[in-house]
Amino acid sequence: MVDAIIFLSLVVFGDAFLLIPNAPRSAVKILAVSNGGPWGSWYQPQYCPNGSYAVGYNMKIQQNQHEHDDTSLNAISLRCQPLNVYRDVGDITSEEGGWGSWENWRMCPNYDHQTFLTSFVLQVEVNQFSGDDTAANYIKFTCRDFNSSFNQEELRSYPGHGSWGSYGDWSQSCPLNSAICGIQTKIEPFQGEGGLFGGDDTALNDVQFICCNDTVH
Repeated sequence: MVDAIIFLSLVVFGDAFLLIPNAPRSAVKILAVSNGGPWGSWYQPQYCPNGSYAVGYNMKIQQNQHEHDDTSLNAISLRCQPLNVYRDVGDITSEEGGWGSWENWRMCPNYDHQTFLTSFVLQVEVNQFSGDDTAANYIKFTCRDFNSSFNQEELRSYPGHGSWGSYGDWSQSCPLNSAICGIQTKIEPFQGEGGLFGGDDTALNDVQFICCNDTVH
């Protein structure tokens, strides 16, 4: 267990330790995938309120523009809920692209207790070079009990995939006694209008999620 100390957290990433600035949570792991898009910059992570974790997600998607520039997935939002309390305490999202609209919320199953988001997989279109790039297109998650590997199942929004690209490998999973509590996105900013000084917009390219455990000190 790695505690957050004065808003700085050591976070396990593979076999290394990373220092995340301004982390107000007890962060124990970063979840990442290897197929994220190459454009844009990483923005500051955002966190659920203390003691709460992600129980569902929503996507901001630009639908097929046909002969015009496509960006597909522009943002991801997480819904937060405390342990053992069936009450939403807010939604969080990191930086987002400027196109598209929010879809429908998808929530982890609630058996006799709430399950939480614990891993993810990202659908990404690779570099099209002279063609229209969209980068990230869709995302799916796994829900699981907070303190055990029971009740683990995939959570996806219909139809389960975007228009372009393919899914990569699943991320690692949050350790037992932890769940996703934070999100950080990699966004390419607006590239300008088409033509000599304009460019191809892709919006969201990559995302990583932070696992927390505020119950053990």
